[in-house]
Amino acid sequence: MWNGLVGVAKETYTAALGEGVVPRPLMMPLVRGELVGLIWARPLKVGQDALAGIAELANIAAAAGADEVVLAWETHDVATACELAIVGPAPCLNMVVASRDGHVLHQFPYTEQLLSRSTEGWASVAPDWGPAPAPQPGGELVPPIQTAVNFSYTPIELDHPDPFGVTVVLMEEDGYRISLTEAFAR
Repeated sequence: MWNGLVGVAKETYTAALGEGVVPRPLMMPLVRGELVGLIWARPLKVGQDALAGIAELANIAAAAGADEVVLAWETHDVATACELAIVGPAPCLNMVVASRDGHVLHQFPYTEQLLSRSTEGWASVAPDWGPAPAPQPGGELVPPIQTAVNFSYTPIELDHPDPFGVTVVLMEEDGYRISLTEAFAR
């Protein structure tokens, strides 16, 4: 399963970078080893909104009762959006697999090969994936990612017969892009 999730993240990054954008942070919650779906952060404003928007990715995992989560984000993009210092390689696709018992940080650094530049100055690039450093059990996570990991296991308390469905609808209304697997689709 892990290799498949890494493949999805790398394919997503390759496609988006080719269109001149960096994908927003992504969460992939799992329940008993089964993927719930893909949840991309809503459009984020620099600063506190970005910190909150990334941390709120945890809502779907918590509502689903996830026992494991995988988060993916780009080093420079999250640092810039959250006004944080860049920690680790950049540019780099980071992925953390986490459970209640801890987490392992995986990093996939890349260099950018310029494909084209628009008249507005936007660059379309292709990632040239470099060698990945060894996985880091307990590796340092930037604050909004750590918060999302922590809140993924905090039960959502909604007085509703379908707290998961309500959470999905509310997050979609807030601008999160959610693609649930068939087993979890409403």
